[in-house]
Amino acid sequence: MSTVEIEYCVPCGFRERAVTVQQAILSGLERELDSVRLVMGDHGVFRISVDDETVYDKAEASDEFDVDAIVRDIRSYVT
Repeated sequence: MSTVEIEYCVPCGFRERAVTVQQAILSGLERELDSVRLVMGDHGVFRISVDDETVYDKAEASDEFDVDAIVRDIRSYVT
C-alpha cells in the first residue's frame, strides 16, 4: 500500500485544487492506498507524490492541470 502527499501553496489559494485532487484520488484508488495527506506550503508549490516519488509538480508541468491524468499517473505507481 502507498501514501500520497499533496503539497499546496496556501497564500496562492491552491487549497481547493488540492482538495479536488484528493477527492478524485480517493474516489478511484481508496482501497489501494494507506493515506492521502494534504501538506500546506508556500512559494507557489503544487506537488503530488506517491511514496516520496513526484508524480506531478506544477513547476515542471508543461501542460494544463488535469485531475484525471494525475489520478492515472498515481494509479500506475500503486497498482
